[in-house]
Amino acid sequence: MPARNILVINCGSSSIKFALVDEDHEPFALSGMAERLGDADAQVHWQQDGHKHSLPLPYADHSVALAQLLPLVEAAAGGQLQGIGHRVVHGGEHFTAACALDHSTIAAIRATAPLAPLHNPANLLGIEAAMSLFPSLPHVAVFDTAFHQTLPEHAYRYALPEPLYREHGVRRYGFHGTSHRFVSQRGAEMSGLALNASSWLVAHLGNGCSTCAIVDGLSRDTSMGLTPLEGVVMGTRSGDVDPNLHSHLARTLGWSLEQIETLLNKESGLLGLSALSNDMRTLEQAREQGHVGATLAIEVFCYRLAKSLAAMTCALPRLDGLIFTGGIGENSALIRSKTVSHLQLFNLRLDETTNASTVRGAAGPINAHGHPRVLVIPTNEERQIALDTLALLAA
Repeated sequence: MPARNILVINCGSSSIKFALVDEDHEPFALSGMAERLGDADAQVHWQQDGHKHSLPLPYADHSVALAQLLPLVEAAAGGQLQGIGHRVVHGGEHFTAACALDHSTIAAIRATAPLAPLHNPANLLGIEAAMSLFPSLPHVAVFDTAFHQTLPEHAYRYALPEPLYREHGVRRYGFHGTSHRFVSQRGAEMSGLALNASSWLVAHLGNGCSTCAIVDGLSRDTSMGLTPLEGVVMGTRSGDVDPNLHSHLARTLGWSLEQIETLLNKESGLLGLSALSNDMRTLEQAREQGHVGATLAIEVFCYRLAKSLAAMTCALPRLDGLIFTGGIGENSALIRSKTVSHLQLFNLRLDETTNASTVRGAAGPINAHGHPRVLVIPTNEERQIALDTLALLAA
């Protein structure tokens, strides 16, 4: 049977991340990113057959960039491209699973844009450009929020007046669902457990971070809420703050709503605490050199992460394991160690030698012998999007 290939596209307002996924092989046949679209220095980078390539695309928009990728994708797929899977950040309550893209679903995604004004419009740019370039292929949307549509009402409702939810959709949605789903499935496989009889805590840690409680393959609680700002400390996002902070800053400093949103989304988190960087690698190096801000940022990050994980256990009937994933979760032995040290009440403990060596794509258990399972599992959201796309096309 010939290989089935899916082109996965993840569009930002000025970027396109892409990967050609073969369902039978782990390495991507082709992957890369177009960046700084619309600017004079726009360019596309890609990797294929172990080689890296770059092409300048001055002032290119999403359509131009995708048109440049078309012959590369077709050649790499050997003429066997089954469809295109699109990452869409917010599906609201309308989308509980992947769906085929047509005029009605695009309209529904556009209607959800007020819930994700920084993400959904950018996702739609890529969808519309790709559909015009690949009109004969099926296009599928896979939503970050869909996995969390299994949260019970007591977990997703805010303690706000009913009309805000019923009429305006103000509730907790959660994000990183594709990643949480992928690693919980892998965790069950690695541990010899049935997914529908397993219970996990997951920490997805990158520039954006979230935790999730997953029971029998279903999300039962997660740290992000109406927007990706809620929850744990992130690269430039504050995570949870006092809800009255907005009015406090407006009254005392005269700040506008836009200034406060910029502060909380782009100037806070690890960057704000350290006054140095949002990159954990930079902060770890600075910490070793005695940088006070970097040290504080790491301590706050780990403590707040551990608090969130402890809170997530309220949704679990038991704990089969804790999974670390994402760029920080997969590569920072320090963050894993410091976070687990705050969770001694759950009898979690790491084998520090194994923890230190489980980086750069390595996967496996890092817990000390006789203590609850702690796993490092590299996430692969592109593969999950491709598998979801293929499953929908085969239905």
